[in-house]
Amino acid sequence: MNITSKDVVQSYILTTARYNFNVHEKRILFRIVEMQQEMLAGNKLRGKLNVCNSLFDKSYDFEMPLSAFLTGEEDKNHALAKNALISLEKKFFDYEDQQEWKRIRLIERPKIKKYEQTVTFRLHEEIFEALLNFSKGYRKYELKTAFEFQSTYTMRFYELFSNQKSEVIWSVENLKIMFGVENKYKQTGDFIKWVIKPAQEELNEKSPYSFEFLTLKTGKKITAIKFYPVYIAKNMDKDLETKRLEKQLHLSWSIDLGAVQYLKEHYMFSEVEIKNNIDVFREASKVTPDFILWLSEVKAKANRANNPKGYLINAMRKQIAQKKTGKEKTTTRSRTDANPIGDLLKGMKALRTQ
Repeated sequence: MNITSKDVVQSYILTTARYNFNVHEKRILFRIVEMQQEMLAGNKLRGKLNVCNSLFDKSYDFEMPLSAFLTGEEDKNHALAKNALISLEKKFFDYEDQQEWKRIRLIERPKIKKYEQTVTFRLHEEIFEALLNFSKGYRKYELKTAFEFQSTYTMRFYELFSNQKSEVIWSVENLKIMFGVENKYKQTGDFIKWVIKPAQEELNEKSPYSFEFLTLKTGKKITAIKFYPVYIAKNMDKDLETKRLEKQLHLSWSIDLGAVQYLKEHYMFSEVEIKNNIDVFREASKVTPDFILWLSEVKAKANRANNPKGYLINAMRKQIAQKKTGKEKTTTRSRTDANPIGDLLKGMKALRTQ
């Protein structure tokens, strides 16, 4: 399955969580984050990618082709897929606050449909929401680049340093815990040799974001590492960078200023949200003679939807498709399966292995 060149936004809590995944498990997690983002934006998932609410409890059923996380000759390797799902099914989120402690399984009911070459599994509502918890910030990275790495350590460092501007210091102990290798590399020199340096080399080769580092000592012992972000322009995805630059242009250059104000005041879009969806806004305004009037006509139905912004974006995509096929309609009916996100988990500590 081809990897779309796109930016994916990931919770910083997930970025710094404690876990040790192999490459295929990590790619499944990349896909989960991608699918959540598309779903909540009201976008239609491509191909066999699918997310839907369970009819019987508060959970989400995910379906994706094997090729979504296996590549090349591995595309039909059921053993690799099975091992990745079994391993993920054994992992948990630990949640604790002043009132309670609980452990929630990361995925449930994994299944491989061999003839369809797809996998399915279920995420509990609390896991689904925890992965979208942006209370501690977020990291934005290129999905296509993330899939090119052969080391899960490189993937972790890529998430940590993607779009990072300032230097950062982590204790060696915290880094080992974050990567789930505190019992594997007792000597700091081995941790640097087998984890940090190989990840740095692969980032330098494939990623626009890498790092330099300096060891810090307490007495004669290395106790912390200071990282300096490095930007490598030659590794940047040119098409994606062009899209980013277009979105940074003033909104009035792309769509009518009156439409921008209407979107802000009546649909409560922020300027960032408009920029993130500027392509669909721009195209819809081109194919609709009176764009603001059309926005007002859709507003009543959008207000009744669970996700009014997602409803509008879906309606615009449908309007664009209808115009391109010569079907003129003044109203658009759309539907999104996205549910409003409730109170997000607070105090989530880490991903742990059973």
